[in-house]
Amino acid sequence: MKTLLLGGVAALAMTLGAQADNHLAFPPGEGPFSWDSYEAFAEANDLSGEQVTVFGPWLGPDQAAVEKVLAYFAEATGADVRYTGSDSFEQQIVVDAEAGSAPNIAVFPQPGLASDMAKRGFLTPLGEDTASWMAENYAAGQSWVDLGSYENDKGETAFYAFPYKADVKSLVWYVPENFEDAGYEVPETMEALKELTDQIVADGETPWCIGLGSGGATGWPATDWVEDMMLRTQPPEVYDQWVKNEIPFTDERVVGAIEEFGHFARNDDYVAGGAGAVASTDFRDSPKGLFQSPPQCYLHRQASFIPAFFPDGIEVGVDADFFYLPSYADKDLGSPVLGAGTLFAITNDSPGAHALIDFLQTPIAHEVFMAQQAGGFLTPHTGVNTEAYVDKTRAALGDILLNATTFRFDGSDLMPGGVGAGSFWTGMVDYAGGEDAGKVAQEIQNSWDSLK
Repeated sequence: MKTLLLGGVAALAMTLGAQADNHLAFPPGEGPFSWDSYEAFAEANDLSGEQVTVFGPWLGPDQAAVEKVLAYFAEATGADVRYTGSDSFEQQIVVDAEAGSAPNIAVFPQPGLASDMAKRGFLTPLGEDTASWMAENYAAGQSWVDLGSYENDKGETAFYAFPYKADVKSLVWYVPENFEDAGYEVPETMEALKELTDQIVADGETPWCIGLGSGGATGWPATDWVEDMMLRTQPPEVYDQWVKNEIPFTDERVVGAIEEFGHFARNDDYVAGGAGAVASTDFRDSPKGLFQSPPQCYLHRQASFIPAFFPDGIEVGVDADFFYLPSYADKDLGSPVLGAGTLFAITNDSPGAHALIDFLQTPIAHEVFMAQQAGGFLTPHTGVNTEAYVDKTRAALGDILLNATTFRFDGSDLMPGGVGAGSFWTGMVDYAGGEDAGKVAQEIQNSWDSLK
């Protein structure tokens, strides 16, 4: 996916510079923050007189949130820090790099573009020490190292991009009151989730609301389903091979994951409106069935952003809640999490750029963002104080990341655009409409082959 909610606001720049304590969002020494990490970093870094430029996709409230984080870096080091946000980041960063005018740091919303720029020699490796730190200090650490590791123009792989700020997609939403009234319990395994699905049907109710509609992007919610099912039926290395097309879409393991989605989406008894309504129901409307009286459905699988489309007045944690989309108990694949996130990379090498990457390793660099409502910040950093999260909902999402044994980025976003944002979407619409999984997989594979 699928960044659906970015606003088209004008790009802004703001000089943060070395600021007095009263300009910092949270006064040093106060609140649930790891001030020792801040003090140690400040003692080790003096960048007085150096300017550090940062360019990224965050605008509006999200820009204000990240600027508050950068203010602590500026205060600690004496650097003049300037952040610029743009809704044309993906195009502009390439133009700037080609012109030799790239910022010190670029914040990539997807690893694909970072990988392309590394291959063209536009990124500076962050070093083995930074990669080792991440492997040891991020939950499912090697997953994050792999996410930021790319080949250069010589085919050599290095760690180039520091993942910072994650999103979680492996979620199922429900209404606690409805569960309590019906006597249902949150399932902890995929087997139990399938049993719950059948129990709801046996009780004369409908388990799931599923909608794939999204205008010109119709079909993308199904790709998330398939990606989650790949991670729950196959080891992560098979997922990696799939998104690179090292194994084809027609591989029985991929077809099996598609059919796992079909287990839920192609059964008239399982889906509100019947299986025929899945492709035509807009994803923004599909969760509303949870809140009808009586409920139109009891379960809805969607990422952490979906409360934006809940009816007015719905309070997450009270009127609605979520649980981790569980893995199979009998497959021994741990607790994989599907998600997305942003990555910091050095596009114009300087001491200040490396120092900012070092700053991102401190708990305080995460906790300041965690404590803000804007940005929806989540982190797999195991050293943070989780009490810094702005609310219990964010903390619960953060726990899912911290308990992950594997993290994988949205697969369709890693595929060529003609597949991940093309034939994969349309193929899933065809499959939801009754087409054979093998035939759909072959059509998607044919589209990938046509790009070679």
